[in-house]
Amino acid sequence: MKVLIIGKNGQLGQSINKITSSENIRDECIFVVRSELDLSNTANISTYFKQNKFDVIINCAAYTAVDKAESESDLANQINHLAVKQIAEACKHQGAKLIHISTDYVFDGKNHKPYIEDDITNPKNVYGSTKLLGERAVQEVIPTDAAIIRTGWLYSEYGNNFVKTMIKLGDSGKEVRVIFDQIGSPTYAGDLAQTVLDIIKSNHLRSKKLHTQIFHYSNEGICSWYDFANSIFDIENIDCKVIPIEGREWEMPAKRPYYTVLNKSKLKNTYGIEIPYWQYSLRTCLRYIRASSA
Repeated sequence: MKVLIIGKNGQLGQSINKITSSENIRDECIFVVRSELDLSNTANISTYFKQNKFDVIINCAAYTAVDKAESESDLANQINHLAVKQIAEACKHQGAKLIHISTDYVFDGKNHKPYIEDDITNPKNVYGSTKLLGERAVQEVIPTDAAIIRTGWLYSEYGNNFVKTMIKLGDSGKEVRVIFDQIGSPTYAGDLAQTVLDIIKSNHLRSKKLHTQIFHYSNEGICSWYDFANSIFDIENIDCKVIPIEGREWEMPAKRPYYTVLNKSKLKNTYGIEIPYWQYSLRTCLRYIRASSA
């Protein structure tokens, strides 16, 4: 089975690469970066899939600069929507399965209980809107043989993310101001990567003409960004004062949903996936971060 992973240098792409390398199945996986497959370039996408054929495509790539997307809406739409449509069309032409990563930002955050996959979507910003259009493109182009996985609050030992930013600020001895009224569930990219690979290996995905479905994935449990920051400092024994602030105090171009907790029952029941509690996975990630900086 030949598997394409789009977004080699992203947090999820690097996490998948790490697992496949350690499990000695990397020969089945092709990881591409932007210079090889540029999702901002329609012609490049078309040429790439004319020259390369796959059994499974995992799209980890996206325009994820939430605030910048407000002023670069055309580019965000190209990468998060139009390019995704092209990828789906390539899957249809090649008879390939598709796993596409989406976001909890397709919701407006007005729920008071964890979102299920069928809840009404209502994005509050350009990023969420373009990601929703990408979801719909996948569903329209390939109504079978695709899985869309919504996730949020992604972090890892790779790249720039909330956890690494907090460590940097905490180590500098500065106090930090962190939003307390946005609630969600952190997602360790290593756990999501393993889940994606488990889905690929499953008999369920390999079923012919499997109905395209949306699934939710994050680590178990809920917290605010304020809780998340305090847990990082507690685990790492960092003496740094965390000051809770309201989201409205942090001026940002893009509006954020206040509640994006995801219900993962569908994914767990369909694929038999066990999901770790978020603080357990945070400890795992922090060990990797410290080991890499030692």
